[in-house]
Amino acid sequence: MRILVSNDDGYFSPGIALLAGRLAALGDVTVVAPERDRSGASNSLTLDRPLAVRRAPNGFYFVNGTPTDCVHLAVTGVLDFLPDLVVSGVNLGANMGDDTIYSGTVAAATEGFLLGIPSLAVSLASKEGRHMESAAGVAFDLASRLGRLPFGQAVLLNVNVPDVAAPALGPLEVTRLGRRHKAEPVVRMRTPRGEEAYWIGPAGGAADAGPGTDFHAVAQGRVSVTPLQVDLTHAAQSAAVRDWLAR
Repeated sequence: MRILVSNDDGYFSPGIALLAGRLAALGDVTVVAPERDRSGASNSLTLDRPLAVRRAPNGFYFVNGTPTDCVHLAVTGVLDFLPDLVVSGVNLGANMGDDTIYSGTVAAATEGFLLGIPSLAVSLASKEGRHMESAAGVAFDLASRLGRLPFGQAVLLNVNVPDVAAPALGPLEVTRLGRRHKAEPVVRMRTPRGEEAYWIGPAGGAADAGPGTDFHAVAQGRVSVTPLQVDLTHAAQSAAVRDWLAR
C-alpha cells in the first residue's frame, strides 16, 4: 500500500510524525507537508508564484505552499507513483461542523479525493494533544480497512477523535456535520506604530450538536466519521431559484 501523508500544521508537527510512523506498518509512506503552519488555509492553491519542494533530514518533503498545494504537487508530478490513499493529520484540534470549510487538514484530504484517491482527514478533538496516539491508531485502523476492503469508489472521510487514551475511546460513529453559532467578534489591538489591527475572533460554540452530529459523537467519547462530498449545489433550492428568475 502506498500512502501519501500531509497536514496543515507543518512537516515538523508531532502529529504528522506519529501518523507517518504508525502507517508505515501498512506499506510505503511518503510525507509531503507545508513548511509552516497553514491552519485555516482551506482549499487554496498557490497560482502567483512557483513552489519549491525540499526534503528534511527525516525524509519528509516540505513545500512553501498550502496543504492543497502539497497533495496536488505530490500526485500530479513530484512523486513517480499514484498513492493508494491520502491521509491528512493528525491535526491538533477538532475539525467539525463549519470548521471543515476553513480547515487545511480537510483540504489536503479533499484534494486527494478530487484526484480520485480515497482520503482521510484525521483530527484530535482537543488543543491539549494529550493522546495524539489515539488518533493515529484510529487512522491506522481505517487505512488498514481500506486496504483490506476497498470502498469501491473515491471516498472522503472526516474523522474526529476524542482526546482520551485508546482503551477509553467509544466506537466509531458515522455522523453528519453539525453547525456552529456565528463566530465571536474580532479582537482589536494596536500595533507598535499605533495602527489598529485585528485578530480573527474564535469560532462560535456548537449550535446544531444533537444526536447524529460530529459534535455529539465526540462529546460522548465516540470517534466521529463523516463522509464528505464536494458538490456545493443546493439542489433543493433549484426550483425556487427558477421561479424567482421567471418573475
